[in-house]
Amino acid sequence: MSAGAGDETLAGYRSGIDDIDASLVALLGERFKITKQVGIYKARVGLPAADPEREAAQIVRLREVAASVGLDPAFSEKLLRLVFAEVRREHELARSDDNADG
Repeated sequence: MSAGAGDETLAGYRSGIDDIDASLVALLGERFKITKQVGIYKARVGLPAADPEREAAQIVRLREVAASVGLDPAFSEKLLRLVFAEVRREHELARSDDNADG
């Protein structure tokens, strides 16, 4: 049986996936609201944009969480490294904005 547009089972799965995808994006949005504030704070007090020790600890911790929920820890690490890179980019921007203001 081919899974076509009229397949209600497939449509139900896809609807669930769509809801989860929207939730993931919303959670990332919330995360980045907080990390933006962290970047502003770090720029104001002169802390470096990156914290390699914290990132490494988070990766270890979240690889364990991933494994506990049946998610490939290597995949979770790739995703986290992508998120961390974007956070560092935002922190560097905050630092540039802080230097432009001061």
